[in-house]
Amino acid sequence: MNVCVYTLGCRLNQCESEAIADSFAQQGFTIVDERQHSDLYIVNTCTVTSKAEQKARRMIRKFSQEGVTLITGCYAQVNEEELLTLGENLIVVPLSKKAQLLKLAAHINASLGAGFTLLEAARSFSDEEASPFDYDAASFSYHSRAYLKVQDGCDNSCAYCRVHIARGKAISLDEATVVERALALEASGFQEIMLTGVNLTMYDHKREGLGGLLQALLERLSSSTRLRLSSMEPDHIDERLLDALADPRMQPHFHIPIQSGSDRILRRVDRHYTIEELVRILERLRRIKADPFIAADFITGLPGESDEDWAATRALVEAQQFASLHVFPFSPRPDTPLFNPSDRVAESVRDERAKDLRDLGALLFERYRARQVGQSGEVILQNRKGGAWYGISGNYLEVKIDDPPAFGREGMLVSGTFSAVIAKENRIGFVVEAKVS
Repeated sequence: MNVCVYTLGCRLNQCESEAIADSFAQQGFTIVDERQHSDLYIVNTCTVTSKAEQKARRMIRKFSQEGVTLITGCYAQVNEEELLTLGENLIVVPLSKKAQLLKLAAHINASLGAGFTLLEAARSFSDEEASPFDYDAASFSYHSRAYLKVQDGCDNSCAYCRVHIARGKAISLDEATVVERALALEASGFQEIMLTGVNLTMYDHKREGLGGLLQALLERLSSSTRLRLSSMEPDHIDERLLDALADPRMQPHFHIPIQSGSDRILRRVDRHYTIEELVRILERLRRIKADPFIAADFITGLPGESDEDWAATRALVEAQQFASLHVFPFSPRPDTPLFNPSDRVAESVRDERAKDLRDLGALLFERYRARQVGQSGEVILQNRKGGAWYGISGNYLEVKIDDPPAFGREGMLVSGTFSAVIAKENRIGFVVEAKVS
């Protein structure tokens, strides 16, 4: 029986989806992607933007016509009744019960053996309690790198965001369990582990913090195992964390949600840092890593964003020369303080600023990739096509290796020199050729 786990949103969602897919694989189900027919679809949704919700609705309608469709994630947590109107064969599992899906495969097998249909089996699934840290995949169906969830929830309440409403307060997986799971992934052959969370830098933030966790991991993991962080909110990037990031096993790839280059707008939307503090963090990251890949999130058209505020954002981007920009036009979210603001920016202005920032981001990305030619780096092999291997470098570039090792395998770590840049239409937008040393 085929099962498709379709994921929208953040890397934490990807991590949780991988664990759900792994639980089905271990029960003998065949894991497929959305391009193939499936008997059961599990849609892991996002509610960060209205566009993410719109895409979720479109895919749910499509999947419900093909098979039993189960909906979970942040969107399912806050809009269950709306989602149930999208088609037949639909089941909603709120985020608060999402981790129970790790037991669904075994339940379906037992129910089918007792004569239930697949829809009946899915609907009869019990509401047993589960922990948000039960996601502990041993294999990964949709990624070649290992994902390890160490944090959930968020204690911040940014005025435009309702993720903290869906996910709840910040909680952390205890350090000993994180180390144990990381060592198990290493023993299974994974050479890169990505740590994920809703607000990762809020890990154990009242005590040892994320820096303390990284130090514990680096002390126990081997010299051949690399660590990568999914995202870092600026307000909890402290000196201990920056010291840990200097370790060569920490990958030179950092994703920082900044949202605005204006201190006034940051205060307006309840972000807890200043641009001066942010710039000090960026300067430190560039001192501890040689030309790291620093990606940043920005929201254009936040309520109250004046021409001066927008100019400050653009000036920050120009000055910092980010390697990549993730640009989001402001999307009012229900149940947030900015759902219906009195100082809303015109949509035409919001969208014009978003296009301008995306165009600038594309230019900065071209500059960054051009600087990599002639540089050496490490690559995690992901897949093989036409005799060549493709992978992701430490600084998050998609790499094509025309001279791969004969013993190459998915997830393997190799090193080489970036020798050329090739234009290619894909999610990253380019390929860097590398010769393996």
